[in-house]
Amino acid sequence: MSEAAPRRCGYVALVGAPNAGKSTLLNQLIGAKVSIVSPKVQTTRARVLGITVAGEAQLIFIDTPGIFAPKRRLERAMVAAAWAGAEDADLVVLLVDAARGVDQDTRRILDGLKSAGRRAVLVLNKVDLVEPRRLLPLTDALRREGLFDAVFMVSALSGDGVDDLRRHLAAALPPGPWLYPEDQLTDLPQRLIAAEVTREQVFLQLHQELPYATLVETEGWEEREDGSVKISQVIHIQRPGQKAIVLGKGGRQIKDIGARARSELERMLGRRVHLFLFVRVSEDWTEDRERYKAMGLEFES
Repeated sequence: MSEAAPRRCGYVALVGAPNAGKSTLLNQLIGAKVSIVSPKVQTTRARVLGITVAGEAQLIFIDTPGIFAPKRRLERAMVAAAWAGAEDADLVVLLVDAARGVDQDTRRILDGLKSAGRRAVLVLNKVDLVEPRRLLPLTDALRREGLFDAVFMVSALSGDGVDDLRRHLAAALPPGPWLYPEDQLTDLPQRLIAAEVTREQVFLQLHQELPYATLVETEGWEEREDGSVKISQVIHIQRPGQKAIVLGKGGRQIKDIGARARSELERMLGRRVHLFLFVRVSEDWTEDRERYKAMGLEFES
């Protein structure tokens, strides 16, 4: 590290409508998988920190839940967590799905940023799916909102344009010492990361059949002498009829979920994983104050 250039450090909140691509962008910015991704809306429930270094700057990204019009307690808590992440951050990045444009959820975020007096960096995502002639009117309309200090066009999935965004954000951070070790990628404990990996597979395999209010908890973590780890997890569902969906005929579905999650965990942890999954009907888990606390959400939101 050069002693001439001062170090920079700060928090960057990624906000946007559900399925705008925030978690995919976070993983690209970090260069590693720290947030789960699925086609199902509202996959991210609580704030996830992703940490990376760009030159002399340490960027601490906050991947927030998608902002939408909440109806249930869990949804209200998720949206409150998203706004709290934006309020506390040094920089705010608004991610807009270029193919979807300014929908009601994005309009709600724009109005919220204006009410809070927050400026932001605009990132148009999924530009590879949109004809160039459609991008200019969308960009102009968003610029006229008077909120944005810079505009970037990216494909979070392929990584196109992400390096330029990272460099801009690094240069815009305030001077200050780094808050995390240089090689740390997230602040999430391994037990929670493991649960999120399995929840991702539940969503990917069953997102059409199963409601999004599914919870995965890591109940056991046993280090073995051969260097492997035994992980025991419970998949909580809300209705007895959903249990058969998760298990599948002859237990084939849960075996497939477990195999895919185990493979991902072995890649992430760099060692052998013994994964044991159980399904439990917990009809009222979305009204359990302690579970909100474990997810970093406010129960009374």
